[in-house]
Amino acid sequence: MRGRWRPGRLALGFAAAILGMMARAYPQSADGAAQMAMPFGDPMGSPQLFSHATLDQFEERIGAGHDDLRWDGEAWLGSDSNRLWIKSEGFAGGGELTDGQHELLYARPATPFFDLQAGVRYDLDSLAGRGWLALGIEGLAAYNFKVSASVYASDAGHFAAKATAAFDALLTQRLILQPQIELNAYTRTDSARQQAAGVSAIDAGLRLRYEISRKFAPYLGAAYTRNAFLTGSDAGQLRFVLGLRAWL
Repeated sequence: MRGRWRPGRLALGFAAAILGMMARAYPQSADGAAQMAMPFGDPMGSPQLFSHATLDQFEERIGAGHDDLRWDGEAWLGSDSNRLWIKSEGFAGGGELTDGQHELLYARPATPFFDLQAGVRYDLDSLAGRGWLALGIEGLAAYNFKVSASVYASDAGHFAAKATAAFDALLTQRLILQPQIELNAYTRTDSARQQAAGVSAIDAGLRLRYEISRKFAPYLGAAYTRNAFLTGSDAGQLRFVLGLRAWL
């Protein structure tokens, strides 16, 4: 139907646009290798294409009458000035997936410490899916707080916002205490996703991890979650967490 929201086509179109921009950012040399465009050429002859992946949370949340698996991770590919990001988070428990949010973003530096990100988000879990356009900023604030803030626009006048903050407090060189919070807000109720309007989702936690290596760190802690559903149930849950943080 003409004019109907098509998140799948939008995501494919946006991915094609990103690949085109990255292709222009990395012109091909005579031997076919991608080259980083530099005003005086590449002094090392390196393509300067990097990648990084982080699984910030992969944990079992125990208590409140049921257990859930929580994941939250991201990965990027690119250079210091052009990056393609993939982000994913959600819960799995009781044979269902909930709060599934998945994003494909293109990022460029806005300041020395913050990147501007734009792209698409798709809410995919056991409920009906919803596609969004996404615009946000992410980086390091004062005192090394890792923060992000994003706004989203969907069809039928649906708008949303998400803000996150986390901080690593080094107790020793290997023992690290991390407070973390995530807030989600929506301008309209969404019956298909059982989501109420307002600040309808809060996820906060305090985790103590031990870095066996910089890339591998088991942790334990506590997490508080509150979701405001259309049923009117918005009771918060405080649960014990046991998990693993890793990066590549």
